[in-house]
Amino acid sequence: MTVVRYQPWTLFDRLQRQLDQALSSEAGATAGAEISWIPQVDIREESERFVVLADVPGVEPKDIHITADKGVLTIRGEKHAPEMQRHNGWQRVERGSGSFLRRFTLPEGANPDAITAKHAHGVLEVTIPKQPQVRARRIEVEAA
Repeated sequence: MTVVRYQPWTLFDRLQRQLDQALSSEAGATAGAEISWIPQVDIREESERFVVLADVPGVEPKDIHITADKGVLTIRGEKHAPEMQRHNGWQRVERGSGSFLRRFTLPEGANPDAITAKHAHGVLEVTIPKQPQVRARRIEVEAA
């Protein structure tokens, strides 16, 4: 009997990768580079901000470019391949390199002018502050 591991989100993950690749091919044409990989992200909402954590191991902060335009947050960059050395004619390369791109629609209430980013230990943290909520104000009606 063969045991098959059930992974219900595999189809959705594949669809997400294909959509990201399709969108990145448009961006790659304008940027002059092809997208090689897609970093994994975690997104959370806190009371005062939204936080995007992206795994970008081996990517230098100078090689990461973040833009917020027309309600879309774009994270793009490039991981450079290390110098390869051959030993007795054998070589093995498992770590990927190349360009990456992720795009996210900014949620309503986000303040795109105050977005900040930090890079530490291979994790990029993008902080998107929320705009203060405008509360309804009661207007008193005066007698004439």
